[in-house]
Amino acid sequence: MALKHLTLVRHAKSSWKHPELADKDRPLNNRGKRDAPVMGSRLANSGYRPDLILSSPANRALTTAQVIAQAVGFDPADIVVDEQIYGAGVAGLIQLLQATDDRIERAMLFGHNPELTALVNRLARVTLDNLPTCGMAKLRFELDSWVGLGSELAVEADIDYPKREH
Repeated sequence: MALKHLTLVRHAKSSWKHPELADKDRPLNNRGKRDAPVMGSRLANSGYRPDLILSSPANRALTTAQVIAQAVGFDPADIVVDEQIYGAGVAGLIQLLQATDDRIERAMLFGHNPELTALVNRLARVTLDNLPTCGMAKLRFELDSWVGLGSELAVEADIDYPKREH
C-alpha cells in the first residue's frame, strides 16, 4: 500500500482594514504576514516538500501559499490556483483532491474555514473545533490512489498552528 500525504492549510490572518475590497481581494494583516513565514519554516525544518500545491484564488490564501511554498523550496510559480477551492464545500474539496494525479505523493491545499475544519474532521480520526488561521493539518493516508480519499480515514494526523508551543 502506498502512502499519500495531504496537508490542509488555512490562510493566514487577513485584514478587514479596507471594507471596500471584495472578500477575495482581502490581503494578509500584520499577524498573517508574520505567521506565514513561521509556519513555512516549521514545515521546511520537518523536511516536508510537496509535489503539488493547490490554492484558492483569494488573495489571502494565495499569498499564504506563496510564502510557505518558498520556505519549503517549492516554486511559487508552480502553485495551481483553482477557483473551486473558494467557496467549495467538503464534498467539492474531496472531489477536487480525488482528481489528483496518482504520481503525486504529497499534496497541499490552501483554503478557508469552515470548510477546512470540516474536511479535517471528515478525513481524520480527530475532532477539531477550529483550524486556526495559518493552521495546518498534515494527514497521512494508506492509499494507492487519491480516488480513495474520503473512503479511507487518515492513519495519522498532525495539527499545527502559529500559537502552538514547539
